[in-house]
Amino acid sequence: MDTANGNATTASAAPAAPAQPNGHREDPGGFKLKFCTVCASNQNRSMEGHLRLALANYPVISFGTGSLVRLPGPTITQPNVYKFNETSYDSIYRELEAKDPRLYRANGLLNMLGRNRNIKWGPERWQDWQVGMPRVKKETDKGFEGMEGGVADIVITCEERCWDAVIDDLLNRGSPLNRAVHVINIDIKDNHEEASVGGKAMVDLADSLNQVAKEEREKVGAAAFDSGSGAARVSFDERVPEVIGEWQERWPNLPATWTLAWF
Repeated sequence: MDTANGNATTASAAPAAPAQPNGHREDPGGFKLKFCTVCASNQNRSMEGHLRLALANYPVISFGTGSLVRLPGPTITQPNVYKFNETSYDSIYRELEAKDPRLYRANGLLNMLGRNRNIKWGPERWQDWQVGMPRVKKETDKGFEGMEGGVADIVITCEERCWDAVIDDLLNRGSPLNRAVHVINIDIKDNHEEASVGGKAMVDLADSLNQVAKEEREKVGAAAFDSGSGAARVSFDERVPEVIGEWQERWPNLPATWTLAWF
């Protein structure tokens, strides 16, 4: 594991997935951190993570960092391109199904979009997200409960360029809320199989982080911890790198990068 705020490094091991049933969990209940998953187009990896975390009862939202939503087309030079925040997953599904149902079933796009349209309305762009603003008209989104206030504790990106985009955007915003947020990148290849593995890994990490957060919250008090102030959460913040390091040992084929940033 590489860290932007430290020197921890864990080498990647064998190419196969861990032998233990990673992703298997029993929800222990208790305090729930709020999560945000991010990939380039808010279609594959971030949406798999969004779904898995929501099913694990975590508050969660998801975004893409690209300028436009790009999906594979009939050739590499003919992608299907859509606008963030204006195009629903259902409309993309219906358009691709009308264009070439055999192609888009074979490459998994229709299955992916069918999943996505049951999670939320459409792809959202990270740079357009107004942090701290109520998430109105999002009540039917999976993982909505707990995200009404529009603030996350943990942001998980799925590739380095998305992590860079999130960090740059947070710096440009100037920390108006003065609220700490942990930004963790997990390198996940952009295909359906790896996205499924990555989604399981996200839940495993969420469980570990949430357990530590629950312990520290009990020490400082719920009101102080839930306010998100740096002073109340410093003990939790200090334990996050250790949690990620232990998680990295369980998932050696998903290199992780971490930093502490501010909303």
